[in-house]
Amino acid sequence: MKYLLVLLVIVIAVGVWRSRRRAENLEARRPAARADNRLQPPQDMVACAHCGLHLPRSDALVLGSAPHPVYYCSAEHRAQGPA
Repeated sequence: MKYLLVLLVIVIAVGVWRSRRRAENLEARRPAARADNRLQPPQDMVACAHCGLHLPRSDALVLGSAPHPVYYCSAEHRAQGPA
């Protein structure tokens, strides 16, 4: 009976230790998860003048200037010109 009581105390102690450790791990992960879940602001999309692929304006290659710039998805398509 004495060994059963010791075993019960050990099982309870291990359970408490694991639950505290799990709670600490969850608290450590929460700030990182919040930073990843932030939405990025929408970006203006443009179409490649050669193939019609839509891509963000920040990634596009521009030929010409305002008021009528021409956007391309790659240097190859810019060299080939509009389709």
